[in-house]
This record gives sequence, structure tokens and C-alpha cells, in this order.
Amino acid sequence: MSITCDVSYKSLNKFSEELCGDKVEILKTEDSDILILADGMGSGVKANILSTLTSKILGTMFLNGATLEECVGTIVDTLPICSERQVAYSTFTILQVFHSGDAYLVEYDNPGCIFIRDGIVVSIPKNERVIADKKINEYRFRVKIGDAFLIMSDGTIHAGVGDLLNFGWEWKDIAAYALKEYKKTISAARLASNVCEACNELYGNRPGDDTTVSCMRIIDRKPVYLMTGPAKDRKDDERMVHDFMAGDEDVKRIVSGGTSANVVSRVLGRKLDVSLDYADPDIPPIAFMDGIELVTEGVLTLTRTLHLIRQYATPDAISEEFFKELDKPNGASMAAKMIIEDCTEVDMFVGLAVNEAYQNPNLPIDLGLRQNLTGQLKTAIEKIGKPVRITYY
Repeated sequence: MSITCDVSYKSLNKFSEELCGDKVEILKTEDSDILILADGMGSGVKANILSTLTSKILGTMFLNGATLEECVGTIVDTLPICSERQVAYSTFTILQVFHSGDAYLVEYDNPGCIFIRDGIVVSIPKNERVIADKKINEYRFRVKIGDAFLIMSDGTIHAGVGDLLNFGWEWKDIAAYALKEYKKTISAARLASNVCEACNELYGNRPGDDTTVSCMRIIDRKPVYLMTGPAKDRKDDERMVHDFMAGDEDVKRIVSGGTSANVVSRVLGRKLDVSLDYADPDIPPIAFMDGIELVTEGVLTLTRTLHLIRQYATPDAISEEFFKELDKPNGASMAAKMIIEDCTEVDMFVGLAVNEAYQNPNLPIDLGLRQNLTGQLKTAIEKIGKPVRITYY
């Protein structure tokens, strides 16, 4: 079995603090995905330093094959001693999922991982070990497509303490809420954001503690093919379209650009129907063609798509408002949503024919050469953890 991981997180700073005391590391190796959440003691700068040191040490050592004992020992020996409490303290959780389906979970003093499988919350067995006087819970298991894991800092279970809830948001209630949201969301980012925003509401939008929810979902491979621009040599149009239409049945396809859409229509002999509905006055309407998931205008739409993907790459910018923008029925949002939430890898088929309209020096710089725009798209998509290949024609 070869699986793919969709990973994201959302954090809230303690009210009035500029830095978050929680730190998330998302790492990829040749054969696995690693998610690390560290929660430093206290809040603000001190907690941020503790959690950053912890997550970086764990990430670096895990990537280099260190044992859990070596990792914990290094953390104990490295973290500075708190002058008030006379302890070096940062809690942490590590989840490593191998592409083979094997998985490894390590928990130290954070709220327990929420494990969702087949529509229910699965209990994680207790298998405690004592390392450097610290009780560590370990769990080795196999994952399968559809599994979801939520890893949290203790700001989640403190939400609402003494205000809306006497004893905070209990773990079982968070798990029940996460399960409900899991059933209606399609990405790790949306699930993590929804649970974190619920915590924020319980805090009355004034979090009393740093709060982080990170999520990993086990998903199928979901390739997306994006074609934009006609080939430099018209003789290559047919080869370009055939390459674009090749691939498995699970490939989703986007054609961006009116000329590109006409080329595909001509080569495949399929009718192109342009919508007359301007869902957004700033974005040209989409079109429809059999066998193509999305047909959009070119540079204007791709520029807005690039903006949304870049926004998603900044976890602090992910919010309910962002997902409302992503759900809008315009070409840019639809393309961004497909790439962000319903995609594991992207193949871009880019024609190098020059469109003279885009060489006008009076146009904004974002309307530069298509090759430059697709290069920026490649960088942005790779930043959110999805591999990109570009073929030029």
C-alpha cells in the first residue's frame, strides 16, 4: 500500500501575546510524513523558545534516525531551566506515517490524539514508557485511507474554563465535535481550522492560553493536470492536448485561458460552452467542456488563484473567511480549492506562444509572461507540500 498524507494546522496566540507558545513542524522524508507539535511552558517569548527548540530538536533527530530515548534525553539536557519553576518543560506529540502504511505515535503530556476511522473515534491504547523520568506513550499501528488524526495543545481543553464551561472543553466533547466536522470537511486544513475556531469562540475570542490544532488525514493519490497557453508551434497543439488528456481516470483537469480552451475543443472535437454568469465582477466567467473539470480564463484567473494559494501557505491567514473565499463559485476560487483541498500533486502543461496583450507595459506586472506566472504557481504549490512538474511546449 502507498498512501498520501494531507497535513495542516491552526494556532491561536494567548490573548495579548505576540508570539505563540506552541510550535508545529511538518516534515517529509523519502518514505514518510512527520507531524510534531510542541507546547512550551507558559506563554509568550519564553514558551515560544521552549517549543521551537523542542520541535526543531525532535524533527532534526527523527530525520537522522535517532531513537526516542536519544531524542528525549537530548531535549532534557538542552532545554533551559525555567527560573520560576526550576524545570525545563515542553510537552510534545509526534506522529510519523510511512508511505507503506505503518505509523508511529509518541505522546508526552499533550491532550491525547483524536483518531478517527470509519466514522468513529478510535481509542489509542496506553503503552507507557519512562524515559529520563518522563512518562511517554507510544503506539505503533497501521493506517488506512480515510483515517484522520488531530493533535492538540492543552489550550483546546482549557477553552471556556470558568466562563461558558466550568471545567473547559473536555476531550470527549472535542472528539465528538471533530468527528462531526470530519464528516463534512474535505481537507486537513479545514478540519484543523474549524476545531480551532470553536475553541476561539469558547474563549470569547480572547484565548486564555496558546491553542493549536494540527491534523493529518490519510488520503488517496489525487493528481491535478493544469493546461494553460497554446504551444509555441501550432504543430505541437495536438501533442500537448494528448499529453494533457493522458493519465489515470482519477486525474482532474483544469484548462486556463480562452485560446487554450479552444485548442482543446478543436483537438478533441468537444463543444465549449461559456457561462454568462459573472459570479465575481473581477474574475471572468468559467466555461464547460465534457471530460474537463474546470475551464477558466487565463492570466487574471491564475493570478487570483496564486494569491489564494499563497494565503493558504501562511497558517495564520487561514480562517473561516478564507474558506468562504475558497468556496466562491468563480474560476479562481474553484481552481485554488481543487489544488488546495482535492489534490496531492500537480502536472502543468504550459504553452510558450506569446500573447501580445500581456506585453503591454501599461498592464500590471502580475500580467507578465505566462511562463513567469506558472513558475510562481509552481513555487506556491510546492510550498504547501504538493509536488509540481511543468512541461513546456
